[in-house]
Amino acid sequence: MTMSLFDLPGIAESWQEPLAPGAVILRGFATPDETALLSALQAVIAMAPFRNMITPGGFRMSVAMTNCGSLGWITDSTGYRYDAIDPLTGRQWPQMPELFLRLAVNAAAQAGFTGFVPDACLINRYEPGARLSLHQDKNERDFNQPIVSVSLGIPAVFLFGGLSRADKPARIPLMHGDVVVWGGPARFRYHGILPLKEDYHPLVGEQRINLTFRKAG
Repeated sequence: MTMSLFDLPGIAESWQEPLAPGAVILRGFATPDETALLSALQAVIAMAPFRNMITPGGFRMSVAMTNCGSLGWITDSTGYRYDAIDPLTGRQWPQMPELFLRLAVNAAAQAGFTGFVPDACLINRYEPGARLSLHQDKNERDFNQPIVSVSLGIPAVFLFGGLSRADKPARIPLMHGDVVVWGGPARFRYHGILPLKEDYHPLVGEQRINLTFRKAG
């Protein structure tokens, strides 16, 4: 049986935790589909392996990345951008799994952002010690669309700041299955991840996987 985009099971098991106007955590939202999500992820990384990209400043990112969808986010010496072609393989990025799409659409709708249909899913792999410094997501074309971020695996501390880099960010623990959605007045808030501490998750091992959905094109 084919499920509609708004039939993701398990919505009743999650609960909302407001962060700021336009931003919310859906605790446990992705947990009911953890096994299927991780299986779909394996199919993606078989076609587009994880890699540690190089920033325009010449630094190697501690977070390993790949993408799926019609567009993928990349960084190299020429800058940050989205591209339809994986520079590692020379092929188009893998198609976004239907379950990924359904999860992102449902999470956005649950947070009050109806009509969100992402065309890019950035997939980050954090191992102990990996971090993501405070930044804004500004490479997308339509800033009216939200960001949907899914946590799988070991815990992380999410930094959620203000509209200025100087604003002190809140430190928010994220657990396996949590989904953060931010848009509207929160769309340009600075955010990041503190260095990951050593831990173990029975399904994901000693790492954290983050799926970040965006409308990039």
